[in-house]
Amino acid sequence: MRNAEHAPLFRHLHTQGVLRIANAWDAGSARLIESLGAPAIATTSAGMAWSCGYADGDQLPFDHLLAQAGEIVRVLRVPLSVDVEGGYSDDPRVVAEHVLRLAAIGVVGINLEDGAGAPEVLGAKIEAIRHALAAHGLDIYVNARTDVYLRGLAPPEQRVEMVLARAARYREAGADGLFVPGVTEAAQIGAIASGTPLPLNVMLRPALPALDALEALGVRRLSAGADLPEAVFAYVGELARGFLHDGRAVAGARMDYGAINALFGER
Repeated sequence: MRNAEHAPLFRHLHTQGVLRIANAWDAGSARLIESLGAPAIATTSAGMAWSCGYADGDQLPFDHLLAQAGEIVRVLRVPLSVDVEGGYSDDPRVVAEHVLRLAAIGVVGINLEDGAGAPEVLGAKIEAIRHALAAHGLDIYVNARTDVYLRGLAPPEQRVEMVLARAARYREAGADGLFVPGVTEAAQIGAIASGTPLPLNVMLRPALPALDALEALGVRRLSAGADLPEAVFAYVGELARGFLHDGRAVAGARMDYGAINALFGER
């Protein structure tokens, strides 16, 4: 079974060095990234929502997400983690059911966030997920995302303390990793990494320390987030604008038709 095969591998990828996640948003982007040597794929909630014609922020119907995840699993040979935002429900039992359905198709990791909600809410969701997975003999790496930095939930001087308090709560509930998007200062990254046994995941930002410095600070995962789909939208918008203006192709790099088609040949 795919979940049983890939779950231990995905966990192992968080134990050494920095796992670089160039987040995908559909089967095509996932297969392209895999072909470049990625040892695992994770989705971006923003990119997946946009590709389905929805705004980011728990707006994507879960059945759409499940269908997209299934198509990604179909084309990949490496482990897949899916960003499920807040779980697409306030009810921990419903969130757990969603995660069970993802695990059943071969997904081996999730990102689950607290957003602006109370940490008790995310803790309850993680506990429900753990109980449900255990009952069905399935495994999912739960990457608990806290938005303390991203949403400015505490004054700057109190953010490390708040993150670590939430990390302890989420670990007790059954989380496997800690995702802290928005943190960029080396001293704060180091304090968070050393203050929790959970593998630390940070998100790409211009002010973020270099990769080797992140590894030395204790970071175990680096996510590109929505950076790739944002770049794609910008580039496609430029090409389309030029074509609509004068009916000609805008100069720029193109991937060869045959090379793209070959990505989806018989696997």
